Amino acid sequence: MVKYLAGLAGLGVWLFALHVLKKSKLNFWRYLVGSVGAFILMLAFLQPALTQPLARVVALLASIPGKIAHIYSAHYKYGVIFVESSAGAISFECSGIIEIIAYLSLLMFYQVYSVYERVYVGVLGMVAMVAANALRITVICLAIYFGGIDMYYIAHTFIGRFVFYGLSVLIYFYVFTKPQIIKQKVGSFKYGDD
Repeated sequence: MVKYLAGLAGLGVWLFALHVLKKSKLNFWRYLVGSVGAFILMLAFLQPALTQPLARVVALLASIPGKIAHIYSAHYKYGVIFVESSAGAISFECSGIIEIIAYLSLLMFYQVYSVYERVYVGVLGMVAMVAANALRITVICLAIYFGGIDMYYIAHTFIGRFVFYGLSVLIYFYVFTKPQIIKQKVGSFKYGDD
């Protein structure tokens, strides 16, 4: 009960701060406070509810190459991937919920898009982030299968993150950077067709 009251109080303070920043036309600070506040609130209230369902979806997508090649399998009920190698077996899960929450938090207050465009780009971006995470899990599973259990740390910590964050940079470029450049106007010069 105390957690929810504190959450409601935090929500009230956050909404008031956003209102003041909007009235003051402090757009950068509104974006910063809005994004950080949205991230914290979604982390507190959405992450517990969405982690397991998202882990199941990622496990399902990541298991497709494993099933085809008969290399690893998924246990969808628990959102876990099970990899057997010559050196033994290992299981792990990953939902990617924190990265998706960060993406959505930044997008919510990104004024380059209209509200409709933010919803559309948000849904497409979430799908792309889930697919990128599934690809990351697939790469980790393949590294463990061919390299053995000792590859888990290197595959999960370095190789998998390189794949996921490399794909995330591409997503962020197409969602945040490119539209900002296209809609930018300097004097009488403007990029894009508008």
